Amino acid sequence: MERKEFLRSLGAGAAFALIFPCAQGCSKDQVDGNIVEEPTGVDFTIDLTSQEAQALASNGGFILKNLVVIAKNLEGEYIAASQVCSHESYDQVRFVNQNGGIFYCDVHGSRFEQDGTPLNQVDSNPAKPIKVYNTELDGTILRVFE
Repeated sequence: MERKEFLRSLGAGAAFALIFPCAQGCSKDQVDGNIVEEPTGVDFTIDLTSQEAQALASNGGFILKNLVVIAKNLEGEYIAASQVCSHESYDQVRFVNQNGGIFYCDVHGSRFEQDGTPLNQVDSNPAKPIKVYNTELDGTILRVFE
């Protein structure tokens, strides 16, 4: 039996069995992040001269620590917000240089002002703000706290 005949003999059922997993793997709804709870009791420090804080040396840079996004906004001020999106609790919120600097979750496109106010509505659900934390700079030590 030649290959063409063999493939024809498999029929539509086999084709579906082979193609369906691939189609699922290419689904737009797949997410790299995790669904997590918003952090509570946030209170930690970052040494701005350390390797972990290197991205905070320039305006627009950010780091992730303890489910918190810490950023140096475009004006050079340190800001911090929950890394957990208020839309569906994915841990994918980042700081991006759009519209003067915003917090953005690429899972469903949620966007937030630097004070946590939502900028858009996603999936026709009422948008909720994200949690914003206090920051305090003492020399080269940045404290992030509630």
